[in-house]
Amino acid sequence: MKTAQQQITLKAARRGCHLVTDQVLGAIQKDLSQFSAGLCHIFIQHTSASLTINENCDPDVRKDMETFLSSTVPEGPKAPWVHTDEGYDDMPAHVKSSMFGCSLTVPISSGRLALGTWQGIWLCEHRDRAGGRHLMVTMQGDSK
Repeated sequence: MKTAQQQITLKAARRGCHLVTDQVLGAIQKDLSQFSAGLCHIFIQHTSASLTINENCDPDVRKDMETFLSSTVPEGPKAPWVHTDEGYDDMPAHVKSSMFGCSLTVPISSGRLALGTWQGIWLCEHRDRAGGRHLMVTMQGDSK
C-alpha cells in the first residue's frame, strides 16, 4: 500500500461557496497519478469553513447554497449566540461548518479522483474576513 500526504494552502476567499477542484488537483496531481486505486481524504484545518462536493457547472448553485446557509443560521447582534468574541459571524460560521463537515473522501481510480461528471470540490467560506485556508490531503491505495 502506498501513502502520500501534503498540505495545500488556498488563498483567502470571500464568504460563499467556491469551486476549488482545480486548485486541489493542481497541488496533488503528481502524487495522485501514481495510484491505480485508493482513497483521497481531504481535511480542512479550520472550524469556520467547510468542504463539500456538489455541482461544478452552474455557479448559481453556489450562490443558492450560500443563500440557504445565511437564511438557515441566524447572524448579527440579535442572534441567540453566546460566543461572539471573534465577531457576529464567528459562531454562525462554526454552525455552518458543522453542517457540511471538515473532510471529504473521494475514490481514486487510475490516477484520477473518481468524481462524477457534474461534481466538484467546494470550499465553503463562512466568515466575512477569513485568511487563507489549509487543507491536509492524504492519499492511500495501490501503486500503478
